[in-house]
Amino acid sequence: MQPTGRLADSKSDDGRYRLLIEAITDYAIYMLDPTGVVSSWNPGAQRFKGYDADEIIGKHFSQFYTEEDRATDLPARALETARREGKFESEGWRMRKDGTRFWAYVVIDPIRLRSGEVIGFAKITRDLTERKAAEETLRRSQEEFRLLVQGVTDYAIYLLDPSGHVSNWNVGAQRIKGYLPEEIIGKHFSQFYAEEDRAAGMPEKALEAVRRDGRFEHEGCRLRKDGSGFWAHVVIDAIRRDDGELLGYATVTRDITERRDAQEKLDKTREAFMQAQKMEAIGQLTGGVAHDFNNLLMAVLGSLELMRKRLPDDPKLLSLLENAVRGAERGAALTKRMLTFARRQELKQEPVDIPDLVRGMAELLQRSLGPAVSLETRFPPRLPPVSADANQLELALLNLTVNARDAMHYGGEIVIAANELTLENGDGRLKPGHYVHLRVSDTGTGMDEATLRRATEPFFTTKEPGKGTGLGLSMVHGLAEQFGGRFNLRSKVGEGTTAELWLPVAQAKANAPGRPRPGDSAAENALPLRIVAVDDDPLVLTNTVAMLEYLGHVCYAASSAQQALDILKSDDKIDLVITDQIMPKMTGLQLAKAIQSDRPNFPVILASGYAGLDQESAIKVPLLAKPFTLDQLAAQIVRLDVQPRGGGESALFPGSGPE
Repeated sequence: MQPTGRLADSKSDDGRYRLLIEAITDYAIYMLDPTGVVSSWNPGAQRFKGYDADEIIGKHFSQFYTEEDRATDLPARALETARREGKFESEGWRMRKDGTRFWAYVVIDPIRLRSGEVIGFAKITRDLTERKAAEETLRRSQEEFRLLVQGVTDYAIYLLDPSGHVSNWNVGAQRIKGYLPEEIIGKHFSQFYAEEDRAAGMPEKALEAVRRDGRFEHEGCRLRKDGSGFWAHVVIDAIRRDDGELLGYATVTRDITERRDAQEKLDKTREAFMQAQKMEAIGQLTGGVAHDFNNLLMAVLGSLELMRKRLPDDPKLLSLLENAVRGAERGAALTKRMLTFARRQELKQEPVDIPDLVRGMAELLQRSLGPAVSLETRFPPRLPPVSADANQLELALLNLTVNARDAMHYGGEIVIAANELTLENGDGRLKPGHYVHLRVSDTGTGMDEATLRRATEPFFTTKEPGKGTGLGLSMVHGLAEQFGGRFNLRSKVGEGTTAELWLPVAQAKANAPGRPRPGDSAAENALPLRIVAVDDDPLVLTNTVAMLEYLGHVCYAASSAQQALDILKSDDKIDLVITDQIMPKMTGLQLAKAIQSDRPNFPVILASGYAGLDQESAIKVPLLAKPFTLDQLAAQIVRLDVQPRGGGESALFPGSGPE
C-alpha cells in the first residue's frame, strides 16, 4: 500500500504546481514537445500573446517569431541550443495573435527523463516592451544629447575625471582650444592655464571650489594648443551619483575674446564721450565766466586809459596807474586763454608759414628755455602754409615748449618738427583734406595715463602752486579746434611727451608773420560823429561812451537793442552804431540786420570777445575785439570812413565833448 500513498502525494504536488502556474499572469509559461509544438498554455501566455489554449495547443511555437527570425531558422536553433547546452536565453521581438510585436525575454529549458532523453521543453516568456521602450527612449535621448554636445562649436564642452584629467572632448573644444581628441584625452586640464596661473594653483583651487560648492564660474585667460591666449568664460559643475559619490566634472568654456574687446572699446568710447561732454560743459562754463570777466576788464582798462590821459604828470601816480594797467592786461590775457579754450575768442585766420614763424621766434624760444635745454627744428624743404592766427600759433608754440622745458628737470632736448599729411576719409575728429602735422617733442619725464587724460582740462596742472595756471594746454586744444584742426598728446612715463597739432593747409601762400601794428592814434584826426553805443552791461556801456566822447564824438547810450532802434527812429542824424553781440532778446548781429533793413549800408561796428559769429546767415559787419583800447576804437571808426550827418550832445554826459 505504500506505493499508492506516494502516488497520491505526487498527484497532490502536481495539483499544487498546476495551480501555481495557472495563477501566474505576468509570465507566459508553457511546454513544447520535442519538435516544438505547444502542449500546455497558462493564463499569462494567453494574456500577452492573445491566444486561447484551444487555439494554440498543437501549433508549432515558431509562429510566435517574426518573419525575419523564421527566415534565419531561429526557432529551431533555439531548441537545439537548449538541448545541447541545457538552456537557451535571449531577448527579441515576438508576435502576438493580432500581428503586433512585443519585446520578449525568453528562457527555454529542456525536460529530460532520468535516462537523459529530451521529452519536451519548458518555455518561459516575459513581456519587456515597456522596459524596451524606456531603454530605447533613454538610448535615443543619450544619443541626441551626444550629438547635441558634439554639434556645439561655440562652446568647449568636455568631462574631467575626479582627478582633473580630460575624459571626452567635443568639436567646440577642438575648435576653440586646438587639440584633437586623441591629443588631449587623458591629459590634465591644467595645461589650458597660463604658467603663472598654474604656479598660483588656480586649476586645483577651481576643482576644490566645485567639490565644496558644486559649481565654479570664472572669467580669465586660457591657452590654446599653439600657446596663444584667449579670454574665456568657464563653468565647471560636479557630476555625482545619487549617493553623492563624485564621478567627475562637466566643463563648459566659451571664447569671449571678441565680446571682451568689444566691451573694452565700448567702455573707451563711453569714456571719451563722457570726457567730451565734460570738456564741453567746462567750455560752456569757462566761456560764460570769461565773457563776463572780459566786460569787467573792458571797463577797468578803458577807465584806466582815460585816467592816464587826464592825470597830472605825477611820477608816483603814473607808476601806480601803470601797475594797475599791467595787472588788468594780465587778466585780459588770461581771459583770452579761457575764451580760446571755449572756442569763443575771435581769431584772424590767414596763411602762416610754420618754418618762418618758428625761425622768427627762435630767439624768444631759446631765451625762454634756458641754456640747459637744446632746441632743434626739423622741417622738410617744402611745407605748405597753414590756416591759422599767427600770433595765437606763436603763443601756442611758446606754451608747448615751456611745458616741455618744465618736464625736463635737468635739461634735455626739444624738437619742433612738421610734415604734410593727407587724410582721404577723415578720422572722426578731422575732416578729409590736407594737413600739416606739427609736433613738439621732449625728452622729459613723461606722463602716466591718468595725467595724460586730464592734461588738456582747464586749470589742471602738475606744477607747484604759483608756477602755472593750468590753461596752457587747454588753450592750445581750443586753438586747434578753432583753426579746424586737432590737438593730441602722446606720452609715457620715462619716454617724454609729444604734443601734436594738426593744422589745415591754407589755400593761399603764407606771408611772413609779423606782429600786429598798433592802432593809429586817430583822436586828433577823427571827424566828430553822432554814435549810438549799445551794451547791456552798464559798466561797459559807461566806459565805451566815455572813450567815444574823449575821441570827440557825440554819444547816445542804449542798454538794449530795442532802445537803440528807438533812438535811431527819433534821430535821423545818427552816423554810427557800436553794439555788443551777446544781449538779451536781440543780439548785435540781429540789431545790425534790423537797422540795415531800413537804412541799407548803415555803418555798424560789432564789439565782442566771442568767436564764431555766424555772419553768413546775417550780414557782414566789422568786428572790434573786446577788451579794446582807445586807439583800437579810434582806428576802427576811421577805417569805416563815416561822413557826419550833423552835430549834437552826448546822451550820457550832456554838454560834454572832447577837451
